[in-house]
Amino acid sequence: MTPQGWLQAAVFLAIVVALTKPLGLYMARVFAGERTFLSPLLAPVERLLFRVCRVDPVREMSAASYLFATLAFSVLGLLYLYVLLRTQKWLPLNPQDFDNLTPDNAWNVAVSFATNTNWQFYSGESTMSYLSQMAGLTWHNFVSGAVGIAIAIAVIRGVTRTDRKTVGNFWVDVTRALLYVLLPISFIGALVLCWQGMPQNFNPYRDVTTLEGAKQTITGGPMASQEVIKELGTNGGGFVNANSASPNENPTPFSNLFEMLLIFVIGAALTYTYGRFARDQRQGWALFVAMALLFGAGYTVAYAAEAAGNPIVHHLGVAGGNMEGKECRFGVPASSLFAAVTTDTSCGAVNSAHDSYTPLGGLVPLANMQLGEIAFGGVGTGLYGMILFVVLTVFIAGLMVGRTPEYLGKKIEAREVQLAILGALVLPIFALVPVAISVLIPAGTATLGNGGVHGFSELLYGFTSTTENNGSAFGGLGGNLYFNVVMGIVMLAGRFLFLIPALALAGSLAGKKSVAETVGTFTTYSPIFVVLLLGVIAIVGALTFFPADALGPIVEHLQMLQGKVQ
Repeated sequence: MTPQGWLQAAVFLAIVVALTKPLGLYMARVFAGERTFLSPLLAPVERLLFRVCRVDPVREMSAASYLFATLAFSVLGLLYLYVLLRTQKWLPLNPQDFDNLTPDNAWNVAVSFATNTNWQFYSGESTMSYLSQMAGLTWHNFVSGAVGIAIAIAVIRGVTRTDRKTVGNFWVDVTRALLYVLLPISFIGALVLCWQGMPQNFNPYRDVTTLEGAKQTITGGPMASQEVIKELGTNGGGFVNANSASPNENPTPFSNLFEMLLIFVIGAALTYTYGRFARDQRQGWALFVAMALLFGAGYTVAYAAEAAGNPIVHHLGVAGGNMEGKECRFGVPASSLFAAVTTDTSCGAVNSAHDSYTPLGGLVPLANMQLGEIAFGGVGTGLYGMILFVVLTVFIAGLMVGRTPEYLGKKIEAREVQLAILGALVLPIFALVPVAISVLIPAGTATLGNGGVHGFSELLYGFTSTTENNGSAFGGLGGNLYFNVVMGIVMLAGRFLFLIPALALAGSLAGKKSVAETVGTFTTYSPIFVVLLLGVIAIVGALTFFPADALGPIVEHLQMLQGKVQ
């Protein structure tokens, strides 16, 4: 480890902190329906959209109606993308004349992008037409991210409101998330990426001869416009197979920093938005601090493991850390930082091969997902995932002091605790059960790139990533009919079976009267609460996933220390 490596992480986190308040305040005004500096330009467009779509912006929904609108919108988007991928050969903007996707692959991709997962069992540069990339994948990057933000705002309203039992209007929230948040930042961000050298064109691929005399195909296409929302919306699906390790998708060290900031900025800012809605900014900063500590711990372990490298290789005289699977222009520090950032959120973009990390280095992105991707989480999903943990924490605190648990002055009763527990059970059920089945059947092990414990880690990472709607992978796991179908089901469960209890919790808390604080009230913004919250998060993740992790990365680490290779 070097001072430069720590400085990179410190500068990155400092910029995130600096952006949290202004963006969080801006989003609070947007979703409260207040005037912003973009209102003169965008308010007429907003009103026109509401008029055309017959949306009454004043009329709010119950949590159940909000959930129904979310599911209906997502299902229609899934069907639209499936049809597009099955017919792309006959549609325009296909200069490479790519064929239609097979039914099982189209199903997997459609579910993946509709659920904000962007898991990829395909190479974008050899599979997707420009129309599919833009009108299909990029469109879903915008709308699935907007849905995540909308759900977070609905949950915030439910937790903080005491005057009404509604949680907002889904169509209004999605429209404002797109119009006021995602589109403006993406427009500016795409220009920044073009400035850094990222392609944005409709040119056919170009065949060139390298200095060594070999033939190479240079990809083109509308990359910058997809790249920016891929990161900002914590989607992660790359225009090309190498994702953000590709010089086209991530040309420079500055673009690498910029992409990481795009991944984190909305999730971090939503904590400030939450504090504004709660009318107590300390509540938002408490969540921010908890998230930042989780992020710092993960990066520290990953960086230390990758900087130490593989002792088996070092024994042969090779030093400098584990550079396998990493771009030389980023090195160990920036690669470890990107891996922590992309799995602390539900992004899944990568600038290095997680499959090539040391066992403990690879365990960090895996553990980040197993803890629920709540530091700082995907756009929206991280915040409402953290709120579920907060409910569990105040319940445990109430048991410890012998009081009825309260949060923001509202009584946390049996129904709220049950909903939080249901949300916490989604990940282990849909990540661990398919892994157990897969190791027992030929279809589940047929496409593994490695045997032994590393092959098990590939399976565990794959199903954890798809359940958590992350999309990154230990690249040794290949696709087949079994994985396309089963992982599609897992992605749907991870997205919607998790947001159902979150919205139900919002509906249960919405309109509850707040009671005044007393000397016996457990404050939910103190350092003690932050420590207790981190403890609950660690225990839930550790106790659930430690046995599986012990069979994979931990055993592999012990084998590495003994000089054994598979």
